[in-house]
Amino acid sequence: MSFMRKLSGKARQYLEELLKEDRYTIDELMELFAAKFPNEAPARSTMGRTKKDWDERTRKMREISFATTALVNELGEDTDDKAGAFMVEGITTLVNHLVLNTIHNDDDPDAGIQLSIKDALSLAKSARELMQARTLSTKQRVEVEKIAREKLIAEQREKLEELGESGEVDKTALRKVVKGLYGLEV
Repeated sequence: MSFMRKLSGKARQYLEELLKEDRYTIDELMELFAAKFPNEAPARSTMGRTKKDWDERTRKMREISFATTALVNELGEDTDDKAGAFMVEGITTLVNHLVLNTIHNDDDPDAGIQLSIKDALSLAKSARELMQARTLSTKQRVEVEKIAREKLIAEQREKLEELGESGEVDKTALRKVVKGLYGLEV
């Protein structure tokens, strides 16, 4: 997409918006773009290549997103869970970065994408680190919930003891109710 790199910032942004809409033919793209940026309008064949490249990149990104979601599901993670969603996003971002850096080969535009062993290893390590972060996050949540529950029980026990000591409620009746409802000894 060397044509895209040669465009001014506003022209590139406008063309990207048109391409994102994914509803225009090459002739319509030419007409809309030339109307707004007549001095930067490309030849029809250039616009055709640009649209084809854009469509290919978009297709690859959708495939990567779908494959990443499937991978996370295979690992037993819930993609709706925040950590699972983070994992999907992280892997998708990494793969998109790798693909977009290798997808455009000026020497041979028709060449396939080459991912090295190093890239694949990096992806696997990232996935593992994300899984470990998720596990740690779950353990931390469980620990915080346990501490909060213990603190609440201690506070309730203290208040119930105060109530029993105040004489407003019979201690024996209070013990029975608290033991029956909460399983606590007061």
